[in-house]
Amino acid sequence: MAKRRLTKQQRERIRAIQARRKSRVEERCAEEADKLADTMLGAEQRGTIIAHYGKAIAVEDDKKQLHRCQMRQNMESLVVGDRIVWQASEQGDGVVTALLPRDSLLSRPVSSGEVKPVAANIDQIVVVIATAPEPSEGLLDRYLVAAELSEIHPIILVNKIDLLNSNELVALKERLSIYKNIGYELRFASTHSEHGLDELNSQLEGKTSVLVGQSGVGKSSLVKAIMPDLDIRIGAISEQSGLGRHTTTTSMFYHLPQSGALIDSPGVRDFSLWESDPTRIIHGFPEFSPYLGHCRFNNCSHIVEPGCALKEAIEDKRINEARLKSFHAICAGGDK
Repeated sequence: MAKRRLTKQQRERIRAIQARRKSRVEERCAEEADKLADTMLGAEQRGTIIAHYGKAIAVEDDKKQLHRCQMRQNMESLVVGDRIVWQASEQGDGVVTALLPRDSLLSRPVSSGEVKPVAANIDQIVVVIATAPEPSEGLLDRYLVAAELSEIHPIILVNKIDLLNSNELVALKERLSIYKNIGYELRFASTHSEHGLDELNSQLEGKTSVLVGQSGVGKSSLVKAIMPDLDIRIGAISEQSGLGRHTTTTSMFYHLPQSGALIDSPGVRDFSLWESDPTRIIHGFPEFSPYLGHCRFNNCSHIVEPGCALKEAIEDKRINEARLKSFHAICAGGDK
């Protein structure tokens, strides 16, 4: 008897049924594994995630001892700086069982379109730019908007100023004075000449800060200057957690010598916002706030409409026109 040929629609229906059955089996297996694991785990205790390598996580307990942990099934994405609940296993590692409430979260979209958390429970974002590669106000503005929308205090740090002569440094300070006039903290540093490092250390003391910035701006050099025993700390994390030394591909959480903590994030070629709504993005420009709601039209796009309060503020030199252009560029998904 000849075998009956299935239509394309029938084959798709069969594949869908098999996929659902496989998913149900996997869910049941995961639930059973979790129940079995609960009987083999120790007491619940709190910890902090200090490094994250895929499924493997380095957790620091209340005594600052490190433990290699796995994540419980179906938990939301965890990130460096997260405070969690974990349980030790009989094998010496552990399982993260719960995420504690976050005070703050810095996120960014990835190529798939999903929003990926970068670091949690941060007090300050230190946006590092440099004299080389050439500073990009568009990239800087996107970081600042992300900080404002996340309600995390931003600091702008200009690194590698030893590469400039006195006239070039004056010109750069004038170029970036727009941010100082808005009210942002603007600091200059050089790891080569050790310029500005004492002031930076004072700024970091007692707070949890994250360093962010474009690849090549010298974040790693800054971290080493702030923490001279950095290699020892990285070695200790590697040895105690068994997670290797992948410091260039993942964020790392370090305790500062004085007090506070520093999260060093990997360098990026670009940084995009997770937010696409212009009515939300505009609140990432704090100097615009006094004029919002005062345009002639409620749905003013701040481009061509008459009676735009923002454009009038530009004419009166109360707002820098470059910042409004940057706002429009961010809303359009590009650089200014």
